[in-house]
Amino acid sequence: MKALKTKIEGLYVLEPDIFGDERGYFFESYTKKKLDSLISEEYTFVQDNESKSSYGVLRGLHYQLAPYSQTKLVRVIQGRVYDVAVDLRSDSPTFGEWAGVELSAENKKQFLVPKGFAHGFVVLSENAVFAYKCDECYNPKAERGIIFNDPALGIDWKVSPDDLIIAEKDKKWPVIAEAEMNF
Repeated sequence: MKALKTKIEGLYVLEPDIFGDERGYFFESYTKKKLDSLISEEYTFVQDNESKSSYGVLRGLHYQLAPYSQTKLVRVIQGRVYDVAVDLRSDSPTFGEWAGVELSAENKKQFLVPKGFAHGFVVLSENAVFAYKCDECYNPKAERGIIFNDPALGIDWKVSPDDLIIAEKDKKWPVIAEAEMNF
């Protein structure tokens, strides 16, 4: 496995070693010891989640306030998504900046999104099955978000705004300048 740094400190794209032959393929999607050896932080994941969505579904931008904030290790099992993380760490030189990566069943890349980031994705294929590990359990009282189309962020979601399918709660999040955060 390779851990590729993004332009934002602590945010990584992981590329697994894939072993394939005429029967199909095999790869380790997660090995704690291997991940710990590749990056400077250690994580203990306590919850796995999975969602299925159709083309144009945008989920995000979500995060949880500390002490319930979550590190997420995300990947796509079926289809393709464009995955985005926004730096919300107040002392970070990249506060308010974002990075995105295409995750797919074909490329098998993963995105490690640490605590202190808002996270979201949009489905680029007909359907997508999205899976992720979290190092903290979901806490609805700590859930917060940032509006996906905040002009200060300028995220290119790779899907026409007319084709986006967004939950009502995700349409009501504030812009980053007005969002509650404690990182």
